[in-house]
Amino acid sequence: MARRAFFLIAGAGLLAIVIIAFFWPPVLWFLIFFIPYTAIGLYDLYLSGQNVLRNYPVIGHLRYGLEFISPEIRQYFIETNESGRPYDRLQRDLVSRRSENKPGFQPFGTQYDITDTGYNSANHSLAPKKVSETSSRVTFGGSECKQPYDASRLNISAMSFGALSPNAIRALNAGAKIGSFAHNTGEGGLSPYHLQEGGDIIWQIGTGYFGCRTKDGHFDPAQFKDKAANDAVKMIEIKLSQGAKPSHGGVLPAAKVDEEIARIRGVEPHRDVISPPAHSTFSTPEGLLEYVAQLRDLTGGKPIGFKLCIGKRSEFMGICKAMLKTNILPDFITIDGAEGGTGAAPVEFSDRLGEEINEALVFVHNCLVGTNVRDKLKVIASGKVITGFHIVEKIALGADTCNAARTMLFAIGCIQAIRCNTNTCPSGVATQDPKRWRAVDVEVRKYNVANYHNQTVDSFLDLVGAMGYDSPDKLGPNDILRRVANHLNRSYAFIYDQLEPGHFLKDEATIHPDYRDHWMRARAEAF
Repeated sequence: MARRAFFLIAGAGLLAIVIIAFFWPPVLWFLIFFIPYTAIGLYDLYLSGQNVLRNYPVIGHLRYGLEFISPEIRQYFIETNESGRPYDRLQRDLVSRRSENKPGFQPFGTQYDITDTGYNSANHSLAPKKVSETSSRVTFGGSECKQPYDASRLNISAMSFGALSPNAIRALNAGAKIGSFAHNTGEGGLSPYHLQEGGDIIWQIGTGYFGCRTKDGHFDPAQFKDKAANDAVKMIEIKLSQGAKPSHGGVLPAAKVDEEIARIRGVEPHRDVISPPAHSTFSTPEGLLEYVAQLRDLTGGKPIGFKLCIGKRSEFMGICKAMLKTNILPDFITIDGAEGGTGAAPVEFSDRLGEEINEALVFVHNCLVGTNVRDKLKVIASGKVITGFHIVEKIALGADTCNAARTMLFAIGCIQAIRCNTNTCPSGVATQDPKRWRAVDVEVRKYNVANYHNQTVDSFLDLVGAMGYDSPDKLGPNDILRRVANHLNRSYAFIYDQLEPGHFLKDEATIHPDYRDHWMRARAEAF
C-alpha cells in the first residue's frame, strides 16, 4: 500500500506540476519538494538495505528518526525519578546540586520504595557521635613502602585520556587538587593533561602498558621509572581486570585515536586500540606479586597495588596463597564491581560477567582476614559510589576507601547521553572533537568536582556519627541491612558469614564450606 502511495504521489505530482507549469510557471518551485521526494523514494525501494524502507519508502524514515531521538524522549519525558539506568534522575540531580554547592536536602520524604527487595539501609543510633574530619583520610603504604600516601575516603576512579576529553581530564584533576583527593589516570597512560593542574595522581598500568611500553607493546622499566618519579604520582595501580569488561582489555575506538593520543599511548593513530586481555609481564599470582615488588623498587617505594573484578574465586585465592608463599604484599587492592562503567565494552561482557561490588567486597575481605593479611594492606571499592551512604556501605563491608567515576563526570556536565564510544558526546566530556570538548569550562567545573567530593564525604561522616560511631573504622557488615524476600530486613553479617583471622591457615577440613572448594583449587603458581 505504501509503495503504491509513493508511486501515485510521485508520478501524479510531477505530472500535475508539468501540466500546470504551462499556465502558471511559479508552480515549478514545487519541484524543490517533489524531486528529492522521488529520489529518496526510489533509493529506498531499490537500493536501501532496510526492509522497512523498501516497504514504506520515504515515510519509513520517520521510524528511524523517532528511534534516533528515543533515548532523549525516554530520559526527559518517560522515565520516572527512580527508573533511569544506569543512574536514575534522583541520583543525577543530587550530584548536580552538590557540585553546585547547593544543599542536598529532599522535601516530603524519600521517593524510593524502601520495601523493595534489594533495598539497602543502615541502623541508626539514639546516641549519635561527632566524627572528626581526620577520619576522612586513610594512609596507604605497607611495611615495604617508603613513600606512604594520605588519601581521601573518596577519590576519582580510573578514566583514561582518550576515553575522556582534555578539558574533562583537566577539570577532574584540578578538582582533585582543590579537594585534596586523588585522580586515577585509567590505563590510557599518564598524559600532560593529568599533570597540568597539579592534582594527586594514581597512575594505572594496564595490559597495554600505555605510556611505558616498548615498540612491540611490552613493559618498559626505564620509561616507567622516569614518569613514576614525578612528584604528582602518588601511587601505582596494576589493572588486572575491569568490572565493565572483565578479561577483555580496554577499548578505544578509532574515532577517538588522534595523533596526540597515539603519541601518548605509543600506538598507531586512527585505529582501534584494544588492550590485550592479560599482562605479558607475568602470568601467575607469584609473577603478579614479583611485578608489584619490581614497581615498588622502580618508584623508590611508592604504594603499589592492583585492581580486579572478582570472577573465578579460586584465582583471587591463588593471589592470597602467593602472598603467603612469597611474603610480598601489595599496598592496596582495588575491587571493581560488575556494575562499573566504561567508555566502550562488548555488551555481553558488561551485562553478564563479574561479581557485583558488595558481594565481591565481602569475599575479598574474608579472604584477606582468613590469610592474616587484612591489616597489612588497604582495600578500595569501585562501583556506583554516589552518596555518603554508599561510602558507609562499602567500608562496612570491607573497604577502606572508595572510587567514583561516572558521578564525577556528572559533576563536570555529563548528561548520561550514553554516546561515550561515538566521539559525539553532547556535553564534551567523552569526546576528542575540539568543537565539543571546549564546552567543558575547566575554571568552572573544577569547583563542581571539588564541591561534589566535599559534600559527599561530609554526608558520609554525618552518617557514621548518626550510626553511633566516632570513626568509620568501627563500621561492620552488621550495620548494613538488605531487604530480602518475604519483606524482611537482614544484615550483611546475617547473609554472609564473617571469617575469623587465620581461618584458611588451619586444617582444610575445617574451612567454611562456601570457601573450601575454591581454596583447595587455588594455586600460587597459576591462575
